[in-house]
Amino acid sequence: MGSQEVSNVDWQGKHVTVAGLGVSGIPAARALHERGALVTVVNDGDDERSRAQAAELEALGITVRLGDGDTLPESTELVVTAPGWKPGKPLFQAAAEADVPVWGDVELAWRLRGPDAAPWLAVTGTNGKTTTVRMLASILEAAGLRTAAVGNIGVSLLDAVLGEETYDVLAVELSSYQLHWAPSLRADSAAVLNLAPDHLDWHGSMDAYAADKGRVYEGNRVACVYNAQDPATEDLVREADVEEGCRAIGFTLGTPGPSQLGVVDGILVDRAFVANRQKQAQELAQVEDVNPSAPHNIANALAAAALARAFGVRPSAVRDGLRAFRPDAHRIEHVADVAGVAYIDDSKATNTHAAEASLAAYDPIVWIAGGLAKGATFDALVTGAAKRLRGVVLMGADRALIREALARHAPEVPVVDLERTDTGAMSGAVREAARLARPGDTVLLAPACASMDMFVNYNKRGEAFADAVRELADESG
Repeated sequence: MGSQEVSNVDWQGKHVTVAGLGVSGIPAARALHERGALVTVVNDGDDERSRAQAAELEALGITVRLGDGDTLPESTELVVTAPGWKPGKPLFQAAAEADVPVWGDVELAWRLRGPDAAPWLAVTGTNGKTTTVRMLASILEAAGLRTAAVGNIGVSLLDAVLGEETYDVLAVELSSYQLHWAPSLRADSAAVLNLAPDHLDWHGSMDAYAADKGRVYEGNRVACVYNAQDPATEDLVREADVEEGCRAIGFTLGTPGPSQLGVVDGILVDRAFVANRQKQAQELAQVEDVNPSAPHNIANALAAAALARAFGVRPSAVRDGLRAFRPDAHRIEHVADVAGVAYIDDSKATNTHAAEASLAAYDPIVWIAGGLAKGATFDALVTGAAKRLRGVVLMGADRALIREALARHAPEVPVVDLERTDTGAMSGAVREAARLARPGDTVLLAPACASMDMFVNYNKRGEAFADAVRELADESG
């Protein structure tokens, strides 16, 4: 079962260990069991939910070991892991010593796809993946193609490749975790949107993180799409081993050069997929066709357009697809205007890179920030945003790190430090932000931190913000 082997593995009687009960582990265990594999699921947790999931799998004849995710079962010939399990885990060390391959859910889906499977257009990057993939799917649909946004989003990849529905092409979101465990994936075209430090506790270093992101380019057939304003992404293209004839296609918020997509006088243009790219540019859409038209979202749209054009999509479908696209909740979402102040929910900005993009889209800003820092530092973020800040409201476990960066780089900006961590804390934060704001300002929730210190996830944090803003609007009458 080497990494270059095609998908026609004979699963009958193969001893496969599935690592992790969850959104990827359960469908993987079922799919392998249905193909005759002898499946054992191992899981770290042994809580009520895990026991219920285990009971369902055991009823099918699948073995489940709860509370023992580190031991490699005897006779294991392959490990299929949930993407979040760290590479240094004893289970994987034991697999390496026994020369047992480890695949992720993406690798398994790639191997299980049929001979007439739809090509994959893949997207990765530190920020913007979900938005770009959904934009891409919208453009492909506007072109009349049967498609789905899959992977780290929406439909699971296993469901997409094993289900009854047939597709012309798949828009695939891939995380660095998933790419780490996907050695034989070969996308038709792929994009790396940006690179910034994230998940370094998982990968061990920035170089390892970047290398896993760069795997998305391996074996690309048509185009490797990179961010011309983020040289690290172009470096990954240079290092990739691609098929003969595959092209490097850049996207930029400025005027594009040949083999690039960019912006000219408020128009998204293509100088890559035209007959004479030295002298010609094809209009694709207006900046106003992108919702919202913040700079980092224009970059997402250009990346999606590049992948679609690489697949042969006509220019008008790019425009129509972008116009039809509606962003997910909690991604630079306008909640309301109250007393002349705009309130924007970007709870999805869970790291400094995402918050930087969000802060760059507004001026002046009252910034609500804080949460779990995940090892991040905030000096560069604060330095870049300092001139835009009317005030800052800090909340959450690691707020002191941001407060200290503000003291160093923006000492004149008023800061409210909220010690509250109860369910009403967000309401307090919104009220403090309203007090600091003036008509024409934007109150921006872009925490630059994870949410789990106070909220179940970033969605719940965003909902709490929106509820607090609506409460404020009701009181303002």
